[in-house]
Amino acid sequence: MAATIPRAVCSVLSESSSTQISSLLRSQVQSARSTAIRTGNRGRQQLSRAFSTTYRYAATPATNNSRKNGDASKTPVSNSKPNSIDDQSPIQDMTAGLADEPLILDEGSRQVDWTRSYHGLSAEPFSKEAAEVLMAPIPFDDVEVKPDGIIYLPEIKYRRILNKAFGPGAWGLAPRGETIVTSKSITREYALVAHGRLVSIARGEQDYFSPEGIPTATEGCKSNALMRCCKDLGVASELWDPRYIRKFLKERAKQVWAEHVVTKKKKQVWLRKDDELRYPYKESKFGA
Repeated sequence: MAATIPRAVCSVLSESSSTQISSLLRSQVQSARSTAIRTGNRGRQQLSRAFSTTYRYAATPATNNSRKNGDASKTPVSNSKPNSIDDQSPIQDMTAGLADEPLILDEGSRQVDWTRSYHGLSAEPFSKEAAEVLMAPIPFDDVEVKPDGIIYLPEIKYRRILNKAFGPGAWGLAPRGETIVTSKSITREYALVAHGRLVSIARGEQDYFSPEGIPTATEGCKSNALMRCCKDLGVASELWDPRYIRKFLKERAKQVWAEHVVTKKKKQVWLRKDDELRYPYKESKFGA
C-alpha cells in the first residue's frame, strides 16, 4: 500500500540527503499506521457497544405458557365475577369443627334451655298406653344382624315406635353441645325430649372416611344418639340381653364362608337365614 507524501516532504527532497529522506519517510509511515490502528480500535469499540446494546434489548424467548398464533397481542379481559368454582374462595375444612354449638337462651326466657336444663326428668311416668308401645317385644323380623354377629334394630324403627307412643311432633332430639370432629369420627351429645320433658341424654358417634362424608356422618351421629336414648325408655332392650342374642343367632341367623368374587379372599360372616350374600361376595365352602 503506497503512502501519500505531503508537500512539506516534497520541498525538502531537493535539499536533503538520501539518509534524511529515508528517516522522514519511516516517521510518516509510522504516524499513518498509528492513526489507522487508533481508528480501527475506535470502530471495534463502537461495534462492541452496539452489539451489547442490541443484546441487552433482544427479545426474550417465548415460554411454554406464552400464547400462540398472535394471541399474545390481545389484552386479557378481567371479569369481576368468578368464572368457575375454582376461582372462588376455598371451601372451609370441616375437620377443624362445625361451630354449631346450640344457642344459649336468656335467663329470663320462659322457654326451656335444653342445652343445660333437666326440666321434667323423672317427674311422672308416661301413660299406660305409651308405656306398652315403648316396652313391647321386638319381632324377630325387625331385627337385623351385622357380618360380625352383632344384632341391631334399624334406626327408622326407633322413630316409628316413638311416633306410635307419643305421636308425631310430641318428641324430639335437642343438641346439648357442639359437634366434635376428629380425624376419623364425629360425636355430639343429644337430649331426648317428649311432651316437654327431658327423657334421656346420650352421646352419638359416627365414623367417616373423607371430609366429603362429614355431613352424612352428622346424621348418623344423631341416629346413634337416638338409639342410645331409647334404651332408657325400654325400646328394643332385648338387643342387650345375652340370652336373646344367642337365641336369635341360633334360630334366625347363620354363619357362612363368603368369597370375594374379584380377590378370591374368603372370610366367615353372619347373616339372617332368609338372606343371601350380595355382590361382590358369594357363598363358598372352606378350602374349595
